[in-house]
Amino acid sequence: MVFLYRIAICLYFLIARIVSPFNKKVYFFVKGRKNWRKNLAGKINNNERYIWFHCASLGEFEQGRPVIEEIKKQFPECKIALTFFSPSGYEIRKNYNLADIVAYLPIDTKKNAHDFILLLNPEKVFFIKYEFWYFYISELKKRKIPLFIISAIFRKNQQFFKNTPWGKLYRKMLFNFEHIFVQDETSAQLLKSIELNNYTVAGDTRFDRVSAIASNSVNIPVIERFCGNAPLLVAGSTWKPDEELLTEYINYSKYTKFIIAPHEVSEININRLLQMLKIPAIRFSHIENAEIENFRVIVIDSIGLLSSVYRYGDVAYIGGGFGVGIHNILEAATFGLPVIFGPNYSKFKEAVDLISRGGAFTISNFNQLKSVTETLLYDNEASRKASENCLRYVTENIGSTEIIIKKISKVGSGF
Repeated sequence: MVFLYRIAICLYFLIARIVSPFNKKVYFFVKGRKNWRKNLAGKINNNERYIWFHCASLGEFEQGRPVIEEIKKQFPECKIALTFFSPSGYEIRKNYNLADIVAYLPIDTKKNAHDFILLLNPEKVFFIKYEFWYFYISELKKRKIPLFIISAIFRKNQQFFKNTPWGKLYRKMLFNFEHIFVQDETSAQLLKSIELNNYTVAGDTRFDRVSAIASNSVNIPVIERFCGNAPLLVAGSTWKPDEELLTEYINYSKYTKFIIAPHEVSEININRLLQMLKIPAIRFSHIENAEIENFRVIVIDSIGLLSSVYRYGDVAYIGGGFGVGIHNILEAATFGLPVIFGPNYSKFKEAVDLISRGGAFTISNFNQLKSVTETLLYDNEASRKASENCLRYVTENIGSTEIIIKKISKVGSGF
C-alpha cells in the first residue's frame, strides 16, 4: 500500500503541474514548492530551537494559532516554523509575525520528508486536525521527534477504522503520534476501539481563538454610522449559492441592513454580487467619502475585516453550507450572534451542537431563510435566547490550549 500511496502522491503533483498554467490557485501550489530546499536552508539558523506547526489551510491555522501564541508567550526563545499545504492558507498568512519561518509543505515523498526534517531539525511537531502524511510521520518517528495532532476529530467511516489495506496504512500513521488531542469523547472512543490510548479529550482550540478575537476586536466607526438603529445581518464567507439566496432576501427586505463578506474577493466576484443587488449597495473600499447612512448593503472587498464586523451584527449567515461544508461559525457566535447556514453542516461538531442548543439554524430555501431571519431580527425574546445560547456555548468550551500546553511540556525535554 505504501507503493500505491507513493504513486498517488506523484500523480497528484503531476496533474497539479499540468493544470497550474490554467488555474491561479494551483499555480501558486506548484510555484511555492520550487527550490524549496534552497529557500528553507536560507531561512534556518542552526543555533536556534524550532517548533514546527503544519496546517492544511487557513481554517486549520486558526485552530493552531492559540497554541503558537501561547508557546511564544511562555517560551519566547523557541522559534516557530509554520507550513501550509494549500495556497489559501500560505498566501494569506505568509507574513504571520509570530512565525520565524513560513513555507509550503513539500509534497509527501520519502526524500522530501527526509530532507525537510533534516534541514529544520524540529524539537517538537504539531499537525493540525486532519493532516496525515505518511512519509513525514514515518521520518519523525524514525528520528524520535515528538509529533502531536491537535483539535483532531474522528468519524466512524474514516479510513483509520476500516479493516482494509488503506485503513491499515492510515491506522499505522495514528500509532506514530506521540499524543493525539481530540475534540470530543466520540473521537476518543473511536481511538480506544483500535487500542490506541495516547489521547486526551482537550476540545477545540478555536474557542480560545475566537474568545481572543472578541476581546481584541477593532472599532469601525463607519460601520456604526452605517447601522444606525436598523437591525444588521452579517453574512460571512459566502459562496455563489449562498449569495443567490441572500440577495433574493436582501432585495425583498424593507428595513434590515446587510454586510456581506464573500469568500472570494476577486473583482469579478465582487462585481457579480453588486449587480445582483437591487437596493443601494457599496463596496467597503469605497465608503470613506460616501454618505454611508444612505446605503443598505456593504460588500467587503478585502480580507481580515470580518471578525471585527461581527460585533456590530444582530444575526450572522455563514457561507459554505450549500457546498462541501460551512465556514467558521464560532467567530460570530462568540459575539452572541445567532447563526444561520445551509444544509451541509453535519461534519461540523460546533454546528450540530449549536443547533441542538438553539443558537444555530439551518435553511435550504428562501422561505426558510426569510422565516428564520425575521424571527431572529424582530422577535426580541427568540433573539435573546439564541444569543445567550451562543455565548454560553463558547464560554463553556474555552481552555483547550491550556490543556495542550500542560501535556506537551511534560514530553521529552519540555520547552
